[in-house]
Amino acid sequence: MAKSTAKSKSSAKPAAKTAAKPAAPAVVLDDGKTIFVGKGTKPEYLTLALANRHGLVTGATGTGKTVTLQVLAEGFSRNGVPVFAADIKGDLSGIAAVGEPKEAFVQRAKELGIEYQPDEFPVVFWDLYGEQGHPIRCTVAEMGPLLLSRLLDLNETQEGVLNIAFRVADDQGLALLDLKDLRAMLAFVSEQAAEIQKQYGNVAGASIGSIQRQLLVLENQGADKFFGEPALDINDFMRTDRDGRGVINLLAADKLMQNPRLYATFLLWMLSELFEELPEVGDPLRPKLVFFFDEAHLLFTDAPKALLDKIEQVVRLVRSKGVGVYFVTQNPLDVPDKVAAQLGNRVQHALRAFTPRDQKAVRAAAETFRQNPDLDTATVITELGKGEALVSFLEGNGTPSMVERCFVRPPSARVGPVTPQERQAIIAKSPVKGKYDTTIDQDSAFEKLQNRTQDANAPGGTAQGEPAPTGGVLGNLGGMLGDLFGMNRARGQVLSPTQRVAREVTRSVTNRVIGGVAGSIGKSVGGSMGNTIARAIVRGTLGGILRR
Repeated sequence: MAKSTAKSKSSAKPAAKTAAKPAAPAVVLDDGKTIFVGKGTKPEYLTLALANRHGLVTGATGTGKTVTLQVLAEGFSRNGVPVFAADIKGDLSGIAAVGEPKEAFVQRAKELGIEYQPDEFPVVFWDLYGEQGHPIRCTVAEMGPLLLSRLLDLNETQEGVLNIAFRVADDQGLALLDLKDLRAMLAFVSEQAAEIQKQYGNVAGASIGSIQRQLLVLENQGADKFFGEPALDINDFMRTDRDGRGVINLLAADKLMQNPRLYATFLLWMLSELFEELPEVGDPLRPKLVFFFDEAHLLFTDAPKALLDKIEQVVRLVRSKGVGVYFVTQNPLDVPDKVAAQLGNRVQHALRAFTPRDQKAVRAAAETFRQNPDLDTATVITELGKGEALVSFLEGNGTPSMVERCFVRPPSARVGPVTPQERQAIIAKSPVKGKYDTTIDQDSAFEKLQNRTQDANAPGGTAQGEPAPTGGVLGNLGGMLGDLFGMNRARGQVLSPTQRVAREVTRSVTNRVIGGVAGSIGKSVGGSMGNTIARAIVRGTLGGILRR
């Protein structure tokens, strides 16, 4: 009897448990307000109205960061938000091609309560070197001395000299567009150092030489293709196609990563341009542009404090311009605390705690989430499988949600690169085709300084091919007398006895003339200034006769 009672109790438990289990909430897709990212105990959404509060995607190599980036980019594009992302390995380019219904993708979608639907998205390919996409250029002046100093790895003294060169160029109306303009400007500052340092500060020749050498290294790495015109119009990144989908701008970065300093500086310049060019919009219903910064640690490694302060400022303030910035990196410790504090939306893939630094990273990642009493966050981070992640997105009141474990949804577009032929076909249909493909070399600092040098080297200090001023009749007469009496002789030429006597007579006469005229003019003008002006007038009138 007791046995049967126990048996009935044990069989009743599962039934009671099943009855108490709530129904899984339905997944909502493409409602114009959210992006469905994945599902665990409940669907996980990134709210578009809070997407400009920035984000962070981290995880060890091979844990699914690139797939998560693609899922987010697809979601933004579906909702009409343009995207810019760096394609480090070329894998992200597949977002431009229709996805394949692979068994793993179909099964994952079914588990998440959605139907797998292959799709493709509007893409514009860009490349600083102009090989795998449209060239991206900016002028030296737009880059500015601070970012350029970072790019050239200059010390404080050299950065000061570079600032002087930029200031002198501004004051003299010399446009700095490309590297040859900057080199010409540095040479000019070096030649005029004695005059320039009176107004702008000391200019050390050694610093000029160091900067020139660093420019040569930069040029050898291909940066000369980046600096110049036509410069990028940042509005070309903020396009939608005729179906209202946001265009995904992909920067080919596989070759660019060979020069990580150029990569990081370029992306920081882009953020600065967005901050300076876009108007204030406050908190829009959806971002105007979302910016994914892959391999984000390259931005912060060995960065000077001034640069870190600028990054923090731009990240903090660009939110009000309607721009969301999402950093993608392996280790959450790669992002400085001041910047990490601005990142409200977080996706954490698996981390491996093999070393003390790894263990510290796991603890740091766990502590940044709003804790969930049902999860041991630090332990779960090391247990996550491929395609799994811990997520915490901002909720309606702007506070982060409790961390949840979920499976990331499969991308709808192709996972993997497009073929070179597919890439060229997409470039041929690009909305910016022909706008940036041809370099324009305008008259700028290099050409203007070159013209100044030619003018200075021309006879009489005039431009080549122009006749020197003669000084009128008296000037011509002075020239003839100079030839006659030996005043216009070449350096080192010996005068004849007659020319020596004539020269002394001429000096005596001209001194008396100058003295008389200068005295009368000086009395009317007054003091030594009058005498100086009078001498200048008389010497100009007599022309070549006083030439020595």
